[in-house]
Parts: sequence; structure tokens; C-alpha cells
Amino acid sequence: MTHSPDLSGQTAIITGASRGIGEATARHLASLGAHVFLAARSSVALQNLADEITQAGGRADAIPTDVTDAQAVQKLVSHVIDKAGRLDLMVNNAGRIDPIARIADSDPSAWSDVIDVNVKGVFYALHAAIIAMSKQDSGGTIVNISSGAANSFLEGWSHYCASKAAVQRLTGVAHKEVHGLGIRVFGLSPGTVATEMQEHIRASGINPVSQLTWDRHISPEWVAKAVAYLTTARADRWLGSDFSLKTEEGRAEIGMAG
Repeated sequence: MTHSPDLSGQTAIITGASRGIGEATARHLASLGAHVFLAARSSVALQNLADEITQAGGRADAIPTDVTDAQAVQKLVSHVIDKAGRLDLMVNNAGRIDPIARIADSDPSAWSDVIDVNVKGVFYALHAAIIAMSKQDSGGTIVNISSGAANSFLEGWSHYCASKAAVQRLTGVAHKEVHGLGIRVFGLSPGTVATEMQEHIRASGINPVSQLTWDRHISPEWVAKAVAYLTTARADRWLGSDFSLKTEEGRAEIGMAG
């Protein structure tokens, strides 16, 4: 069984693409033949990544985008449609966890900023992608990066737990609304991943996740492989729910052991 689909001729948007999971996903999808459109607020990092992918023989465009701005997200999707003619895959990866703080110690404005990125950003991308994909004969796939925090109560993570629970429900509602249009919607819960976010978590010293050693975290490349897997019909049993890389079954599905 092959674990790497051929994505030649397909187009993909990855939000939060300048680093971590987003960067790994962009590189992997491009290596499988997809034309990747990179979205994040960091224009320099985005362009550097797009240049590296292009120099390696892939196709990539950098489109600086603030996912908390609904019009900017719509403009992103419209740009992709104008340039490539279609949108096959939307990866809603942009997300924040900092600042980590207990509820009583939280800055309400900073707490709200996390919700803007983690919830509103996903909604805006769902909204724009669904409209675009519904006009295509072959629909498309949407992957919302989720988290075990959606079903957990982790001290200091009120914003993150609440936002990922909201994303989980957005995934389910979107699936119910659009599965008849050929649009496939998934959540992807990777577990803890070796990215800059884990450095912020460890520095906080709050809750057991901050105590995990670096070797307990999976590589962002594993998450990228999972995104690619979700574009295939083999993943259809996970439609409308979270596909997890914390289980042996999930890891086996993408060809990773351990």
C-alpha cells in the first residue's frame, strides 16, 4: 500500500505556512506534485520557503495573509482560483497558544486574540473554501488542524482548549452541511509536535505537557504525511471527525511506526 498520493495538478492552501507543521506540510505536498499557496503573516519567511520549494522543483506561491481578517482570507482564496483555476485542498493550520496563563492571570485582550486566530480564522477559511469548492465538479478537501486539547481540561490553556473544541465542532457541522457537495472535511489531531509552540509550552511550566521531554514529540513531517493521507479515499471513514496520530492505528495509516 502506498502512503504518498500523487497530487500532481492539484492546488492547496496552507495557512500558518511559515514554520512548523505548516512549513512541513507545504514542503511535503509540493513534493507530491501539488501547487502550494503559502499563507501567513510573515511575508519574508513565506517567500523564502516558496523560493526553496521552487528551487527544489516544486510549485509554490507566497501570499501574506492575516487569517483574522475575513476579507483577506476571501482574497487569498480568490487569488488561488484566479491563478490556478481551482482549489483542491485547504489546510487550516494557523494557530496560537501563547500567552499561556491561568484564567485569573490572563489578559482578556490577548485571550481574545488567540480565539480570533484559532476559531475565527478557521471559520473564515471554511467559509471561503466551501463557496469556491462548491462551484467545482470534483469538490475538494478541507483539513482543520485540531488537538487533543479539544477534549481536555489543561491548566493555563483555557483559550487553546476552548478554541480547539470549537474547531472540532466546526469540522462536524461543515461535514454535515457540505458532504453532499463532494466536499470532504476532516479534523487532524496530531498530538504533541516538535515545533516552536512546544518551546512556548515548556517555558510556561504550567500543566504536565510542559514537562514532556523533546523526544516525546513527533516530527512535523508526520503531520504533513497525515494531511496527504486525508486527501485519499482511504480516509473517508474519518469524515467529519478528528483523525488522530496519537493512536497506533492512525500512525500505521500514514506509514509511520511507534
